[in-house]
Amino acid sequence: MVNLALKYRPKTLDELIGQPHLLEKNATLRTLIENRALPHTFFYGPPGCGKTTLARVIANQLKHPFYEMNATTLKIEDLRKIFKEYTNALERPLVFIDEVHRLSKNQQEVLLPFMENHVALIIGASTENPYYSLTAAMRSRSHLFELTSISEEAMFAYLEKILLLEKIEIKEDAKAYLVFSSGGDVRAMLNLLESASAITSPITLETLKQIRPHAMQAGSSESESHYELTSAMIKSIRGSDIDASIYYLARLIEGGEPAEFIARRLAILASEDVGNANPPALNLAASTLAIVKHIGYPEARISLSQLVIYLASSPKSNSAYMAINTALKAIKEGEIYPIPSHIKTHAKKYQYPHDFNGWVKQSYLTKPMHFYETKQIGFEKQLFQWHEKITHF
Repeated sequence: MVNLALKYRPKTLDELIGQPHLLEKNATLRTLIENRALPHTFFYGPPGCGKTTLARVIANQLKHPFYEMNATTLKIEDLRKIFKEYTNALERPLVFIDEVHRLSKNQQEVLLPFMENHVALIIGASTENPYYSLTAAMRSRSHLFELTSISEEAMFAYLEKILLLEKIEIKEDAKAYLVFSSGGDVRAMLNLLESASAITSPITLETLKQIRPHAMQAGSSESESHYELTSAMIKSIRGSDIDASIYYLARLIEGGEPAEFIARRLAILASEDVGNANPPALNLAASTLAIVKHIGYPEARISLSQLVIYLASSPKSNSAYMAINTALKAIKEGEIYPIPSHIKTHAKKYQYPHDFNGWVKQSYLTKPMHFYETKQIGFEKQLFQWHEKITHF
């Protein structure tokens, strides 16, 4: 069997799977492409969501010669050779650079004049948000678009199409596992389908699990179980029920949930539900996330268990979560005020707190605003007392 991912790679915007926020009718990115007004662009999102395919489709739609490179092996001389070839040409190439967050500062500086002169259309892709790895000069000359994992609905529809065209037989439970275990990665789904179809027909759940014992990303063998079990674990931890928390953790692990996904959810909980009532919770969550990325199962279950027990045993406060939500709501509702002149850069009237034993009374907002409400739970009570002592001495 030929490579399914290559055979069925979309060639037009209408054939692309998912990304409705970017590609549906009148969506910003689609409009820019159709109007031939797309500037230098960087895509980021999880593996298998269509970043490279989208770049190829854009090149095809705009009739640009397509050059594909990877930032980890990119040679400046190769770039210069391409740009030189098209310096006085009537057409310009589309240069696609994968792993763009790995571009060195020197490589970015080489790209800048060619981006400025529009000798080529530069499109980059990354599984990480490249915003902080790109220089300000690169960012000012380009747009950044986030792609998301392909929805389960879109994955199922696409799978049905491939099964029909390739005349592949598969059991219903195997079909569900094929989608959910791929975590929104179309390429991974097709690769697993291809391997399984070479082993048995019809394809069974057992065969799939022999090839891929655990889900790749956020997903498990049953969609409802994935969301409901994760929610149950979070709510049990929030409710300080250690045994229930461990039970649902075990259900998630046994169901093939990736250790990294569980750790990410627990890291969010550490800030959202524990917060400053026990600040070290976030440190332990961050450490656990880093650890499980490297060790994987079965050992990762121990680190996850330790973290779950710690979080369930911790005092709880959502004051930090509520404070930022309240502030964001105020800003979205138009409460935008100028920065007071005395705290602007190089302001001469700014009073440096360290010259006043650590604190001096002065305003930092043009208009008084209040977002934070301490619950004085756990360490948050100590923080409150510190703040009171500092500002009311």
